[in-house]
Amino acid sequence: MAPLFLRLNQIASLVCLRGWRGLPSLVPIILILCGCEGLLFFPQQQLLRSPADVGLSYQEASIALDGGDTVHGWWLPAAGNAQATVLFAHGNAENISTHLASVYWLPARGVNVLLIDYRGYGKSIGSPSVVNAQLDVVAGLAWLAGQASERDTPWFVLGQSLGASVAGVAVARSGNKYPNMAGLVLDAGFSRYGDIAQEIAAGNWLTWSFQCFARWGMPDGQDLIDELAAIAPLPLLIIHGRQDPVVPYAHAAALYKAAQQPRRLLSYDGGHIETFNQAASAVQNREQLMDFISAAGEDWRLNRQLKRDSL
Repeated sequence: MAPLFLRLNQIASLVCLRGWRGLPSLVPIILILCGCEGLLFFPQQQLLRSPADVGLSYQEASIALDGGDTVHGWWLPAAGNAQATVLFAHGNAENISTHLASVYWLPARGVNVLLIDYRGYGKSIGSPSVVNAQLDVVAGLAWLAGQASERDTPWFVLGQSLGASVAGVAVARSGNKYPNMAGLVLDAGFSRYGDIAQEIAAGNWLTWSFQCFARWGMPDGQDLIDELAAIAPLPLLIIHGRQDPVVPYAHAAALYKAAQQPRRLLSYDGGHIETFNQAASAVQNREQLMDFISAAGEDWRLNRQLKRDSL
């Protein structure tokens, strides 16, 4: 979500150039900058590296969508027998090549990973939007369902920042269509689009006066906090850095309160999506994620066996 600062700073620059008396003439420009979901998305088409650059085996994944759009991704197979599969939804900037660091370590721990780029990012074709990004996550689940090797593997969705919000809503609305779903992980997610936009605008005196414009420009009816209750009984892990300067920790507290059991909250000393690499507790955070995957995966296997025995 950090690039949202850049768009709001564009507004601040206009005010500095024209002065506050010129504010009325700036209203149409402000509405263009703030009045659309494009404020949320900062895609980059060029892939800066591949999994091979960090010694990982991988396969390209291309997922066809209606209307000619496509979702591109990387499939990282687990080393040895896979105990689980993670579908990874990244944040709002760049593409999977710059977010690989969050999940590159999972294959060595026996976890398959499917990283996807939303439409408009990397090699994915189409225009990004909140609803499209949610559908892109669902398309990733559908792709997994079409892989014969995934029939006996528990699935987890891991979303970071904007990815937490779109993935959380996607799983809440469509996750029950996929019997392999075993858990959801939300890292540095925000409760409402309007809240985070207004908070970012309020954080700078130059953009403070545009809080309402920023809030009004956000999509309606797509907020994560309103969908969390529907995720249960799927196990939920919420992760957040206490010193996150982009998405304040209060969002994690609000999401945890809105969620139903079974739920966990992992708090650590660190900033925005520093969870698995930059934080001092990165090693412990990785172990906490693996513990969650292991426990929820075993529950999934047990429940599946009980259903089979009852037939």
